[in-house]
Parts: sequence; C-alpha cells; structure tokens
Amino acid sequence: MSSPSQSTIGLSFRSYADIGAPDRHDFVQLVLPISGQLLLEIDGRQGKVDTQLGVVIPAHAWHVQHSQVANHSIIVDVDAAAVAHSGWQRLLDGPYTAIGPGARKLMDYLGVMAQQRALTPAIVTGWTPLLLDTLLLGEPQPRSRLGALLTRVQAEPGLPWSTASMAHFANLSVSRLHALFREEMDASPHAWLLQQRLGRACDLLAAGDASLAEIALAAGFSEQSALTRAMRDSMDVTPAAYRRACRDKWEKRSTRQ
Repeated sequence: MSSPSQSTIGLSFRSYADIGAPDRHDFVQLVLPISGQLLLEIDGRQGKVDTQLGVVIPAHAWHVQHSQVANHSIIVDVDAAAVAHSGWQRLLDGPYTAIGPGARKLMDYLGVMAQQRALTPAIVTGWTPLLLDTLLLGEPQPRSRLGALLTRVQAEPGLPWSTASMAHFANLSVSRLHALFREEMDASPHAWLLQQRLGRACDLLAAGDASLAEIALAAGFSEQSALTRAMRDSMDVTPAAYRRACRDKWEKRSTRQ
C-alpha cells in the first residue's frame, strides 16, 4: 500500500476483489466506500463497510479488505503523528463511522475533481479536515437512519433483505423500524421491500432479454414462481405478459416515428 511520504495526507481511489495477504502500516487509514461494500478484518475482528458506513484503520493494525461485489472506495492515509486531534481519536475509538449526507457531498466533490484531473494537494489538504468535522457531527437520528436504509435498499433490492437485517442496518429495533415505516411510509417494512423488488423486476423485464428466472433472483425473489405470484397479487399480470406489453408498446412507438 502507498504511504503519505512527503505530506501528512495521502489519498487514492481503490477497488478490492479477492482476499489477499494481511497488511499493516505506520499511518492511519480511512476507508470510505463510494459504491459496493467491503468485508474487513482488523486485528482479528471482522466487519463490513458500505456506502453508508466507513471505517478508520489504526496505525500498525493488521488488516485485510476484500469483496465479492463491484466496489470503489476513497482511501485517506494520514500520518500517525497528525491524528492527535481529538476528532481522529473519536473515530479511532469507533472505528466504524456513519457516512451522512454532508460527508457524501464532500466525497462526491472529491470524485468530480479527480475526474477533471484537478485534484491538487491543496484541495486534499483542505478537504480532509472538512470531512473529519462532518463525520464527527454525531450519530444520525432514527429518521435519517431510515432515510439511509431506504436509499440502500432501493439501490440493491435483490440483496437478501429481511425485516431483521433492515433494522440492523438502520441501527434500530425491529419494533422501532415498523413504527417509523408506518409513520413515514404508511406501509410495513415487508410491504415496502416487496414494492422495491417488484419495481426492479419490472425494470429488468422491460429493459432486457434475461430469463424470467434470472430476473426473479436479481430482484430478490427466491424463484420465478415467487415473482409470478407477487406480480399477479400486486399488479394482476404475469412477468411474461408484462414483458410482452412493454415490447408491444415500444414497437408501436418505433412505428409512429
């Protein structure tokens, strides 16, 4: 791994795949996923980070990161002598930290500057304390945790979500999760999740030629028959009929043009 040689701060964009050999270094490392998720082991303790949760890896800690899905992260390396700031110590004590909307905007800005090849050392030096202050604003309130959950599930409804795993992601009890869903969404977590999966299935049916079984699994259904039952109950249509209707509609539009 690269280390911040001439500066107290080093920054890079990385993706991880298969598990490699454990590593450690004499600087502190902040891992902020932009997309996907990472599985970690830090000094023998396992964890996971994603677009809603980052991690600070202490200096000299043995660690390894890997993933089975596509991923991309911002990696911030900070000289150990520069983290005496009490804020860094609070993050190290975590070591996992919620990535709220403010931090996400700062990460998006950094990505834009990198794409434009305008990411100078001065920008990185100024960006890092802003990010630190934003991460230290405190734990998100229950409503904002629900917002983060909704965003995550909508992005990947095909993951094996359950009411329990959704509550765990939002750091809420199952009963509190149900109460917030009723209050804000006028639906149960299970009913809302089903609608997200149906929406993803419909998008896939309309957009491509994947088999119905493949689409069912990609949208989070156990098998093709489960998708068929759900679409019949909720939309009064089968997956095959929905796909035909979408294609007929597209062909009529093409003919008019």
